[in-house]
Amino acid sequence: MVKEVVLAPDERLDDLLTHQLHIIQSREVFSFSMDAVLLARFAAVPPRGRILDLCSGNGVIPLLLTTRTKATIDAVEIQPRLADMARRSIEANGLEDRISVFEGDLREFHRQRGHGIYDVVTVNPPYMPAGTGDQNENEHFAIARHERNGTLDDIVAACARLIRTGGRVAMVHRPSRLVEILETMRKWKLEPKRMRFVHPSATAEANMVLIEAARDGKPDLKMLPPLIVYNDQRQYNEELMRIYYGDAAANGSQKETGQ
Repeated sequence: MVKEVVLAPDERLDDLLTHQLHIIQSREVFSFSMDAVLLARFAAVPPRGRILDLCSGNGVIPLLLTTRTKATIDAVEIQPRLADMARRSIEANGLEDRISVFEGDLREFHRQRGHGIYDVVTVNPPYMPAGTGDQNENEHFAIARHERNGTLDDIVAACARLIRTGGRVAMVHRPSRLVEILETMRKWKLEPKRMRFVHPSATAEANMVLIEAARDGKPDLKMLPPLIVYNDQRQYNEELMRIYYGDAAANGSQKETGQ
């Protein structure tokens, strides 16, 4: 049951459509999208332990991860408004004992928490280098989309400092930067282990890539089957239905279509 929560005039409480979770969102700041949901499902998480989510935004990935593990989860977000929204969402869901939100710069977070203390790090970083794209957009959107508070190298370095040897770092990004991502991960001793491309349809180019790397791992990359978002009827494929709504929803969709 969702606890009573105070909302700002521009805010709303959205249903995450799984495990009765809800999240505070606003049109004035960057809202989560499919990439965050896919990353929360893609990341390999231990039943217990310590997980860190960087570039956490309004906290959607930590909230979703609580449905898959009993681990404690820390979230780091540099924007005060988003960090506050994440905290209130956590309180609304009664998950204060599972998730802690830290407002600050991920490049300095290891000084606060220490090196190599997490079993898993997830990160949904800004996709575009600073100085590219629309330079007149809303400040909250600009920070979420552009590397204004740290380059890809800064973000991967932060992951490498905070993950333990053998721990896993899971990232979602754009395929256009894949070579740079792999080179940067290896530079910081994060060896890519699993990779999956996400395609809007079976005939479309990939528009997302999910990558998981192991700290100090040996070279051995597994390419997973592509994830296709929409079928020929422009409806979510069965796997997407399962990711968003669970097995019951996916099975129900099959019955409706006679599959």
